[in-house]
Amino acid sequence: MEKSKVITQLYSYFLSENRKELIEKYTLYVAISSYIFHLIIIALNMQGVIELEQKFFKNPIAAIYTPFSFILVFEVFLLVYYLPKSITAYIGKQYEIITLIVIRRIFKDIAYVELDSNWFQNKNDLQFTIDVVTSLMLFFIIYLFYRSIGKRSYVSFNNEDKRGKEVKRFVMLKQGIAVALVPVLFFLAVYTFLNWVLLTYQDYSNGILELSNLNNVFFDEFFNILIVVDVLLLLSSFFYSDRFSKIIRNSGFVISTILLKISFSSVGVVSNVLVISSVLFGYLILLIHNLYEQNAVDSREQPL
Repeated sequence: MEKSKVITQLYSYFLSENRKELIEKYTLYVAISSYIFHLIIIALNMQGVIELEQKFFKNPIAAIYTPFSFILVFEVFLLVYYLPKSITAYIGKQYEIITLIVIRRIFKDIAYVELDSNWFQNKNDLQFTIDVVTSLMLFFIIYLFYRSIGKRSYVSFNNEDKRGKEVKRFVMLKQGIAVALVPVLFFLAVYTFLNWVLLTYQDYSNGILELSNLNNVFFDEFFNILIVVDVLLLLSSFFYSDRFSKIIRNSGFVISTILLKISFSSVGVVSNVLVISSVLFGYLILLIHNLYEQNAVDSREQPL
């Protein structure tokens, strides 16, 4: 059996539309169960059955944080799902994930909000405000990003057969990378879960507290993997296109992902600035790329 057929079959098995719908359904089941579990912990803590000092386990609103974590895991699957279809859609999913992470953090921030006259002097209140503003800015920039994808221009080629074969090979490469990512992300998720179970077994309080720090447990390593994938896509793209605009666009997307990864190692306002900068940088790279491509089309249409 040809290698391309094997990749196609594996891709159809792991990343088909039916598989996506099935995983989405079970993710919702797990998310609802985790929400109820978190509410139970809060109820037990408020009744004094267990003793957890963190406000994260005292405010019922903060419980929304936990199901959001599982929804984010499904967004990770969607990112892999869209990878072979479009690099820009794949990058857009990265931006959606980081936005959902900020939204999820808002639910955690709510537990620490203190309603007093010194709102902007209170560290927790200020962080809540910054996260709310950040989520709005990210939402708007992502809207502009997807709008730019919808307005892409395509340069015509004289040799359609050759170009078609190159595109087909590149899509096959992206399918192979997507298929390889499925077990990698699965084992990363399993490792994260087992490590949390072991930590909870050894120290119940620290294990429960770890629920509020899932970024450090899963998504930090996940974005390390994304950087490797983005660099691999960038290098592979040289085999199929030597156009300056494509090289700059793909290089810019790598830089954007690296900035997102760095944001996990930062705290406070610096983290928010890095997140906004990375998404804005990706949007501007795509916008300039589209203008460059449109100019190339217009130039070819001019009479000699």
